[in-house]
Amino acid sequence: MPQLDIQVSVEETGWSSEEELAEQAATVLSVAADYLADAEGQPFPAHPVEVSIVFTGDEDIRAINAEWRGKDKPTNVLSFPAYPIAPGKMPGPMLGDIVVARETVEREAAELDKSFDAHLTHLLVHGFLHLFGYDHIQNDEAEQMEATETRILAKLGLSDPYAGQDPINDLER
Repeated sequence: MPQLDIQVSVEETGWSSEEELAEQAATVLSVAADYLADAEGQPFPAHPVEVSIVFTGDEDIRAINAEWRGKDKPTNVLSFPAYPIAPGKMPGPMLGDIVVARETVEREAAELDKSFDAHLTHLLVHGFLHLFGYDHIQNDEAEQMEATETRILAKLGLSDPYAGQDPINDLER
């Protein structure tokens, strides 16, 4: 069973308490890590791998998105792998960082007619997969990533967030 060391930082008002977010993140990422190890053959080191999650807002994530991706607009989640790896390759001791924007998550959840927690869960899984080298730049990559997300979300009791949609590649965002 993979071991994770999850560090949580809440940097914007309006989020649940740090303890609640840490508990939700631990549940979600543990299920995702177990799925990756069991179903996808993802290796994990014997020691815990560190994941940092920053819960922030649109203003901060817009600045990060502009600096690192050249897109001067808020987004829902950003991931920054500590070391570049491909799916199925051994991660290092530090997996990387996930940054989530509350206002965008709220807005998208309302637009998608989902609960905030269900959408946040999806975005945590999405961001976590990026740390393992999953991507959605090309359609075939998007299909693989979305299928893996959907199977993990099913283990968490959530429905397919992509049902009835074409794969979303990063060139469209």
